Amino acid sequence: MDIVTVVGARPQFIKAAVVSHALLAAGVQERIVHTGQHYDPGMSDIFFSQLGIPAPDTNLEVGSGTHATQTGTMMIRLEKYLLEQRPDWILVYGDTNSTLASALVGTKLNIPVAHVEAGLRSFNMRMPEEVNRIVTDRISDLLFCPTSTAVRHLENEGISQGVHLTGDVMLDATRFFAERAQRFEMVYPESPFYLATIHRAENTDDPDRLQSILKAFSLMDQTIILPLHPRTKSIIEAFHVPNNVTIVDPVSYLEMLSLITAADKVLTDSGGLQKEAIWLSTPCITLRDETEWVETTNGKWNQIVGAHTESILKAVQTDPEGACPVFGEIPGTTASNEITRLLTT
Repeated sequence: MDIVTVVGARPQFIKAAVVSHALLAAGVQERIVHTGQHYDPGMSDIFFSQLGIPAPDTNLEVGSGTHATQTGTMMIRLEKYLLEQRPDWILVYGDTNSTLASALVGTKLNIPVAHVEAGLRSFNMRMPEEVNRIVTDRISDLLFCPTSTAVRHLENEGISQGVHLTGDVMLDATRFFAERAQRFEMVYPESPFYLATIHRAENTDDPDRLQSILKAFSLMDQTIILPLHPRTKSIIEAFHVPNNVTIVDPVSYLEMLSLITAADKVLTDSGGLQKEAIWLSTPCITLRDETEWVETTNGKWNQIVGAHTESILKAVQTDPEGACPVFGEIPGTTASNEITRLLTT
């Protein structure tokens, strides 16, 4: 069996790390294509070296651009590669432009497409990620769902063929790398701190929302560590950055796991970070108006607050109830091994 895995962004590198290990153990030939969607060394190279991901067979070097430019360029360059290689399967992850471009090219070339993290829905069509998910799910041949909620979403859309509940590969990654992250040397603030991330366009490209979030940060009584991508950093620094906010460069996955574990709370608009926080028993506050990961909200472990200053501050003062939610696990196996089994049978 010959599989081409297409990745291009930080969350995809993390997911591919554990699945690639499982594919290798099963004797599957895998070639990795890096689209170049994330190209900064701190957002790309370090993940391959630190997580033990095989070096990409090729890098499409697409870089930044509008959604149309980025997706179109990926399709043109990926089509040429796939015409030469003709793999048995194309494996795609998540909901980025890399995901959509790969699924479209594979389908047009009659190469079967397998989608990891299928069935997620925010029900917000203003999100580019939502469009990418829906289209990718419609044209994929195998749909690997992380939760039963994701399976139900596909059923409600009339999609049942090729759908499998596999569990969440991000849970595999969190468990696999958490112990290594504990040994990772980091310098934390002397006082308790919150960890924050902001990167979604709905927040960074809306001055009112961004100002409201920063105002909430300024009214908190703890240091806030805020890793920022260079583009987002330039946007935020145009505003007044509160004195209690420490902006740092993007961190590696092991550094992020270490920061999540040490933080009192996580404030984020990321999808993956919501789950990682809960799995590491750190309360999460989501700076969005909805979440795909509804399982995380049980017991107020993840509070969805949008960008409202008062809502953010209230959530920071609210403690979760009961034990952390348990989700994303299929008894008796791991998501990575289940995905490998399904691809090879």
